[in-house]
Amino acid sequence: MTTEACLYEGKAKRIYETSDKNVYRVAYKDDATAFNGEKKDVLEGKGRLNNEISSLIFSKLHEAGVPNHFVERLSETEQLVKKVDIIPIEVVVRNVAAGSLVKRLGLKRGERFQDPIIEFYYKDDELGDPLINTDHIAYLKIATEEELLTIREIATRVNRVLTFLFKEADLILVDFKLEFGRDEANDVLLADEVSPDTCRLWDEQTGESLDKDLFRFQLGDLNKGYETILTRLGGNQS
Repeated sequence: MTTEACLYEGKAKRIYETSDKNVYRVAYKDDATAFNGEKKDVLEGKGRLNNEISSLIFSKLHEAGVPNHFVERLSETEQLVKKVDIIPIEVVVRNVAAGSLVKRLGLKRGERFQDPIIEFYYKDDELGDPLINTDHIAYLKIATEEELLTIREIATRVNRVLTFLFKEADLILVDFKLEFGRDEANDVLLADEVSPDTCRLWDEQTGESLDKDLFRFQLGDLNKGYETILTRLGGNQS
Protein backbone atom coordinates (compact mmCIF):
# COMPACT_ATOMS: atom_id res chain seq x y z
CA MET A 1 0.00 0.00 0.00
CA THR A 2 1.62 3.22 -1.14
CA THR A 3 1.52 6.39 0.94
CA GLU A 4 0.27 9.66 -0.47
CA ALA A 5 0.09 13.22 0.85
CA CYS A 6 -0.03 14.26 4.47
CA LEU A 7 -3.63 15.31 5.11
CA TYR A 8 -3.33 16.61 8.64
CA GLU A 9 -0.75 17.17 11.37
CA GLY A 10 -1.93 17.41 14.96
CA LYS A 11 -0.20 17.68 18.31
CA ALA A 12 0.76 14.01 18.46
CA LYS A 13 0.13 12.47 15.01
CA ARG A 14 0.33 12.94 11.26
CA ILE A 15 -2.39 11.52 9.02
CA TYR A 16 -1.54 10.38 5.47
CA GLU A 17 -3.59 9.20 2.51
CA THR A 18 -2.86 5.73 1.12
CA SER A 19 -3.60 4.04 -2.21
CA ASP A 20 -6.88 2.88 -0.62
CA LYS A 21 -9.18 5.89 -0.42
CA ASN A 22 -10.89 4.44 2.67
CA VAL A 23 -7.70 3.80 4.67
CA TYR A 24 -5.31 6.30 6.25
CA ARG A 25 -1.82 5.85 7.67
CA VAL A 26 -1.25 7.35 11.11
CA ALA A 27 2.31 8.26 12.13
CA TYR A 28 2.80 8.98 15.83
CA LYS A 29 5.15 11.84 16.74
CA ASP A 30 7.52 12.22 19.69
CA ASP A 31 5.92 15.56 20.59
CA ALA A 32 4.50 16.00 24.08
CA THR A 33 1.98 18.76 24.72
CA ALA A 34 -0.25 19.87 27.58
CA PHE A 35 -2.67 22.69 28.45
CA ASN A 36 -3.96 22.94 24.86
CA GLY A 37 -0.44 23.10 23.45
CA GLU A 38 0.87 25.78 25.82
CA LYS A 39 3.45 23.35 27.21
CA LYS A 40 5.54 21.51 24.60
CA ASP A 41 8.55 19.24 24.34
CA VAL A 42 9.94 16.46 22.15
CA LEU A 43 10.54 13.16 23.96
CA GLU A 44 12.38 10.59 21.87
CA GLY A 45 10.48 7.30 21.83
CA LYS A 46 7.11 8.68 22.91
CA GLY A 47 5.57 8.11 19.47
CA ARG A 48 6.53 4.44 19.56
CA LEU A 49 4.98 3.98 22.99
CA ASN A 50 1.69 5.65 22.06
CA ASN A 51 1.43 3.69 18.81
CA GLU A 52 2.17 0.36 20.50
CA ILE A 53 -0.26 0.96 23.36
CA SER A 54 -3.03 2.36 21.17
CA SER A 55 -2.67 -0.50 18.64
CA LEU A 56 -2.86 -3.05 21.44
CA ILE A 57 -5.92 -1.42 23.01
CA PHE A 58 -7.79 -1.02 19.73
CA SER A 59 -7.12 -4.70 19.00
CA LYS A 60 -8.55 -5.66 22.41
CA LEU A 61 -11.61 -3.50 21.73
CA HIS A 62 -12.09 -5.23 18.36
CA GLU A 63 -11.99 -8.58 20.16
CA ALA A 64 -14.66 -7.30 22.55
CA GLY A 65 -16.89 -6.26 19.65
CA VAL A 66 -16.41 -2.50 20.04
CA PRO A 67 -16.56 -0.84 16.59
CA ASN A 68 -13.46 1.25 15.94
CA HIS A 69 -11.36 2.56 13.07
CA PHE A 70 -8.20 0.50 13.71
CA VAL A 71 -7.04 -1.74 10.85
CA GLU A 72 -3.52 -2.88 11.77
CA ARG A 73 -0.19 -1.88 13.28
CA LEU A 74 2.32 -1.14 10.51
CA SER A 75 5.49 -0.44 12.47
CA GLU A 76 6.68 0.78 15.85
CA THR A 77 5.32 4.25 15.13
CA GLU A 78 2.64 3.69 12.47
CA GLN A 79 -0.78 2.12 12.07
CA LEU A 80 -3.49 1.90 9.43
CA VAL A 81 -7.00 3.12 10.24
CA LYS A 82 -10.30 3.41 8.42
CA LYS A 83 -11.11 6.81 7.00
CA VAL A 84 -13.72 8.56 9.12
CA ASP A 85 -15.10 12.06 9.35
CA ILE A 86 -14.38 13.09 12.92
CA ILE A 87 -17.36 14.29 14.95
CA PRO A 88 -16.17 17.45 16.78
CA ILE A 89 -17.02 16.14 20.24
CA GLU A 90 -14.54 14.94 22.85
CA VAL A 91 -16.16 12.40 25.14
CA VAL A 92 -14.67 12.15 28.62
CA VAL A 93 -15.54 9.17 30.82
CA ARG A 94 -14.73 9.57 34.52
CA ASN A 95 -14.52 6.76 37.08
CA VAL A 96 -12.54 8.63 39.75
CA ALA A 97 -12.44 12.33 40.64
CA ALA A 98 -9.33 13.94 39.19
CA GLY A 99 -8.21 16.78 36.98
CA SER A 100 -10.54 19.67 36.16
CA LEU A 101 -13.57 17.93 37.68
CA VAL A 102 -12.12 18.23 41.19
CA LYS A 103 -11.90 22.01 40.96
CA ARG A 104 -15.12 22.42 38.99
CA LEU A 105 -17.34 20.48 41.43
CA GLY A 106 -15.29 20.79 44.63
CA LEU A 107 -14.70 17.04 44.84
CA LYS A 108 -11.94 15.22 46.66
CA ARG A 109 -9.25 13.86 44.33
CA GLY A 110 -9.44 10.09 44.26
CA GLU A 111 -13.14 9.91 45.11
CA ARG A 112 -14.61 6.94 43.22
CA PHE A 113 -17.95 7.20 41.45
CA GLN A 114 -20.57 4.47 41.76
CA ASP A 115 -21.38 4.94 38.06
CA PRO A 116 -19.12 6.56 35.46
CA ILE A 117 -19.70 10.22 34.62
CA ILE A 118 -19.78 11.00 30.89
CA GLU A 119 -19.07 14.54 29.69
CA PHE A 120 -19.05 16.16 26.25
CA TYR A 121 -16.59 18.84 25.12
CA TYR A 122 -16.73 20.83 21.88
CA LYS A 123 -13.59 19.94 19.92
CA ASP A 124 -12.29 23.41 19.04
CA ASP A 125 -8.78 24.49 20.01
CA GLU A 126 -9.50 28.17 19.52
CA LEU A 127 -12.35 27.98 22.04
CA GLY A 128 -10.36 25.81 24.45
CA ASP A 129 -12.56 22.71 23.96
CA PRO A 130 -15.44 23.95 26.17
CA LEU A 131 -17.76 21.67 28.14
CA ILE A 132 -21.11 21.32 26.34
CA ASN A 133 -24.40 19.51 26.87
CA THR A 134 -26.87 17.74 24.57
CA ASP A 135 -28.79 20.98 23.91
CA HIS A 136 -25.60 22.67 22.70
CA ILE A 137 -24.85 19.69 20.47
CA ALA A 138 -28.36 19.81 18.97
CA TYR A 139 -28.11 23.55 18.35
CA LEU A 140 -24.69 23.25 16.72
CA LYS A 141 -25.95 20.28 14.64
CA ILE A 142 -22.72 18.36 15.18
CA ALA A 143 -24.39 15.04 16.05
CA THR A 144 -27.91 13.66 15.96
CA GLU A 145 -29.78 12.39 19.00
CA GLU A 146 -29.38 8.84 17.67
CA GLU A 147 -25.64 9.32 17.18
CA LEU A 148 -25.27 10.63 20.73
CA LEU A 149 -27.03 7.53 22.07
CA THR A 150 -24.61 5.38 20.06
CA ILE A 151 -21.63 7.38 21.31
CA ARG A 152 -22.73 7.00 24.94
CA GLU A 153 -23.33 3.28 24.48
CA ILE A 154 -19.92 2.72 22.87
CA ALA A 155 -18.18 4.88 25.50
CA THR A 156 -19.81 2.82 28.26
CA ARG A 157 -18.70 -0.43 26.63
CA VAL A 158 -15.16 0.90 26.17
CA ASN A 159 -15.08 1.81 29.86
CA ARG A 160 -16.07 -1.71 30.90
CA VAL A 161 -13.47 -3.34 28.63
CA LEU A 162 -10.64 -0.98 29.58
CA THR A 163 -11.40 -0.99 33.30
CA PHE A 164 -10.99 -4.79 33.28
CA LEU A 165 -7.95 -4.69 30.98
CA PHE A 166 -6.12 -2.16 33.14
CA LYS A 167 -7.15 -3.80 36.40
CA GLU A 168 -5.47 -6.99 35.15
CA ALA A 169 -2.34 -4.83 34.72
CA ASP A 170 -2.63 -3.41 38.28
CA LEU A 171 -3.73 -0.03 36.96
CA ILE A 172 -6.70 2.17 37.87
CA LEU A 173 -8.51 3.71 34.91
CA VAL A 174 -9.30 7.11 36.43
CA ASP A 175 -10.71 8.80 33.33
CA PHE A 176 -10.17 8.95 29.59
CA LYS A 177 -11.04 10.88 26.43
CA LEU A 178 -12.57 9.35 23.31
CA GLU A 179 -13.26 10.66 19.83
CA PHE A 180 -15.67 9.29 17.25
CA GLY A 181 -16.15 9.52 13.50
CA ARG A 182 -18.52 8.53 10.72
CA ASP A 183 -17.32 5.96 8.16
CA GLU A 184 -18.32 5.70 4.50
CA ALA A 185 -21.59 4.00 5.52
CA ASN A 186 -22.26 6.85 7.98
CA ASP A 187 -21.86 4.47 10.93
CA VAL A 188 -20.33 5.87 14.12
CA LEU A 189 -16.95 4.35 15.05
CA LEU A 190 -14.49 4.93 17.87
CA ALA A 191 -11.52 6.79 16.35
CA ASP A 192 -8.37 8.81 17.12
CA GLU A 193 -6.28 6.99 19.77
CA VAL A 194 -6.53 5.35 23.19
CA SER A 195 -3.21 5.80 24.96
CA PRO A 196 -1.66 7.31 28.12
CA ASP A 197 -1.97 10.64 26.29
CA THR A 198 -5.75 10.27 26.48
CA CYS A 199 -6.19 8.12 29.62
CA ARG A 200 -5.43 9.00 33.23
CA LEU A 201 -3.92 5.85 34.77
CA TRP A 202 -2.73 5.31 38.34
CA ASP A 203 -0.72 2.43 39.78
CA GLU A 204 -3.19 0.37 41.79
CA GLN A 205 -0.76 -0.16 44.67
CA THR A 206 0.94 3.23 45.00
CA GLY A 207 -1.48 5.64 43.35
CA GLU A 208 1.41 6.93 41.22
CA SER A 209 0.46 8.61 37.93
CA LEU A 210 1.72 6.75 34.86
CA ASP A 211 0.06 8.93 32.20
CA LYS A 212 0.52 12.36 30.63
CA ASP A 213 0.19 13.99 34.06
CA LEU A 214 3.86 13.01 34.45
CA PHE A 215 4.65 15.63 31.79
CA ARG A 216 1.76 17.98 32.50
CA PHE A 217 2.69 18.51 36.16
CA GLN A 218 6.38 17.50 36.05
CA LEU A 219 5.77 14.43 38.21
CA GLY A 220 8.39 12.21 36.61
CA ASP A 221 9.68 10.58 33.43
CA LEU A 222 6.82 10.33 30.92
CA ASN A 223 8.46 7.68 28.74
CA LYS A 224 9.22 5.54 31.77
CA GLY A 225 5.58 5.70 32.84
CA TYR A 226 4.34 4.80 29.36
CA GLU A 227 6.87 1.95 29.12
CA THR A 228 5.54 0.59 32.42
CA ILE A 229 2.00 0.60 31.02
CA LEU A 230 3.08 -1.14 27.79
CA THR A 231 5.03 -3.78 29.71
CA ARG A 232 2.11 -4.54 32.03
CA LEU A 233 -0.24 -4.85 29.06
CA GLY A 234 2.13 -7.39 27.53
CA GLY A 235 2.95 -5.25 24.52
CA ASN A 236 6.08 -4.84 22.39
CA GLN A 237 8.86 -3.34 24.46
CA SER A 238 11.95 -1.67 22.99
